[in-house]
Amino acid sequence: MAVHTLTLLARYEEKPVNSEFLACSVKTNAVVIRRLLSELARANFVVSQAGANGGTRLAREPEKICLLGVYRAVENGQVFALPRNAPDKKCDIGRNIEAVLGEIQSCLDAAVEDVLGKMTLADAVRKIEEFKAGEKKTKKDKDCLK
Repeated sequence: MAVHTLTLLARYEEKPVNSEFLACSVKTNAVVIRRLLSELARANFVVSQAGANGGTRLAREPEKICLLGVYRAVENGQVFALPRNAPDKKCDIGRNIEAVLGEIQSCLDAAVEDVLGKMTLADAVRKIEEFKAGEKKTKKDKDCLK
């Protein structure tokens, strides 16, 4: 959702975009988008302005926004969560599953960080344009961004 939102902001460059507009594309509630924008603002990826002509825009150029930084700003740093409750220690699987999942999680985190560390928001914008160029438009296509 964060990359989707940032990509929309990149498209509109310096023009502030409101949360309702962003929520339309993401297909979520504007409150969810405002919460996300707050996290992105804390990480200095976006800036917002209040008022009738207010909205949010990117705080820097897409080429300077690393997707790893975005991931770290909005995720808890884990691809999947470990169970909330401790498993049954009487069971050999229960005694060992947390260690196994922890090892898997470490490998996943390293892989995610490796891939995202090499990508910027500009890369995502370019990919959107590539996919868009290959699309066929139909009358059913709805563009909530107009």
